[in-house]
Amino acid sequence: MVLAAALMLGACTPDNPNVAFDVDTTTIEMDAVGGVKTIRIEAGEAWTASTDAPWITVSPTNGRGSTECQIIVDSALVSTARNGEVRIETVNDDDTPRRIAVSQQGYPYLIELADPNVELECYDEYEDRHFEVTLKTNVDFDVEIPDNAAWLTCKSYKVELNRGLRPREVTLRFDWGINSRDTIREAKVKFVPKENQQMGRQDDLLVRQGAAEPIKENTREGDSVALLAISRTLRSTASPDTSQPMDSWTGVTLWEDGEEGCTPDKVGRVKKAEFFVFYTKESLPYEVRFLTAAEELYFFGNANSFLLDLDEGESLGYLGDNLKRLTLGAYGLSSLSESFAKLRNLEYLNLCANNFQTIPEVLTKENFPKLRSLVLNANQRNVVTDLSNTVKKNLGGFIDEEEFPVDLIKWDLDTLVLSVNYLHGSLPTFEDDPDIPYYTQEDIAASKNKDGVDTLPQILVDRKIKKVMPSTKWFAINLNRLSGELPDW
Repeated sequence: MVLAAALMLGACTPDNPNVAFDVDTTTIEMDAVGGVKTIRIEAGEAWTASTDAPWITVSPTNGRGSTECQIIVDSALVSTARNGEVRIETVNDDDTPRRIAVSQQGYPYLIELADPNVELECYDEYEDRHFEVTLKTNVDFDVEIPDNAAWLTCKSYKVELNRGLRPREVTLRFDWGINSRDTIREAKVKFVPKENQQMGRQDDLLVRQGAAEPIKENTREGDSVALLAISRTLRSTASPDTSQPMDSWTGVTLWEDGEEGCTPDKVGRVKKAEFFVFYTKESLPYEVRFLTAAEELYFFGNANSFLLDLDEGESLGYLGDNLKRLTLGAYGLSSLSESFAKLRNLEYLNLCANNFQTIPEVLTKENFPKLRSLVLNANQRNVVTDLSNTVKKNLGGFIDEEEFPVDLIKWDLDTLVLSVNYLHGSLPTFEDDPDIPYYTQEDIAASKNKDGVDTLPQILVDRKIKKVMPSTKWFAINLNRLSGELPDW
């Protein structure tokens, strides 16, 4: 600036007393962004320019003779308007100084979306089910998603407000779920200021998602569409061959007329479906609920299942009337939802190779009165979080159980498999447990077979043996971390 002023002074003409001292404007109005305003100074002699407002800069600040001068206004830092003044005067005290009033609007509080509308397909691959939203704001805010839009979630974000109220761009990422229903769904997302500011602009985001292909409930056609949708959502490596009829699809068994349990409305519908070697990070697909004629479902072999913490979702609860056999193995389950108790007709349940830390509370004799086989083996998983000392977390294997799961013993199932877990402690003796009676002479008498031979030995009564798991045919607890003596069961 000093160099520019020197050049200007060196190039100017000598004083001209015939030129009247004046400026071409007395007011300057700027918006919050700020900027540059050029003014014209008429003078026949040397002059100077000054301001007491730190947000105003004059260039040049002095000169000789008539010339142009720039008034530079910084970007606003507050929400209210501000005023300043530029004073221009000559070295001749006889000239009245010229004053230029400078006013600037403050930034209004705003949340402004670049595009307030988002359109989504009903389905996409898991890694692609997200979108980004860019907005301008000068307030910190919370993202409010309607309660009925659980399919939409917002990832963490941060609003940096270290440069006053100057709006800045913030990018938010939203993840979305598959729309398996045959209706369009919408969610109006609101951005609510964390403090009680008077907003100049506050945009909402409208997210619309397309409808899925309708599924005809309780029909063979509906079953086929549901199987295809389940396989697609799971990203199974063994997807059905749609060029073949459904009864030729791998892992699919249909009801046939005349077989036990088949009713006229079940003929040709799915009796059993298997899904194996797939890759999902979500609960069971929504379309599972349409397999209402299924007697058995089998899901096994989710990729990287030891890294996941899932539950089964709510779809299975719609199959409670017919479903008798269920396998959810190596899926990545760490809990079961309350709706799992709706499967009251289950006779066989296999939850092997998952990530349970404790026995799920829903697994009780009262919730599953018909269950005879429960498989809970191989629930171990290792997640190394520090290679320097191999610290592990989330070991699974029921490691959070304080003692051996006694209630499973009292259930008296035909089959109970608890192998290859982290069960620890000692096996209960039940000596002081009134729920477990002793064998009696009546039990021995009642066990006589058709030839009149006892199938229970008299020693059970003579040694006062507790009646532990009297109906069980297969009980496995090998490869755990049990200690203590074997009880006299």
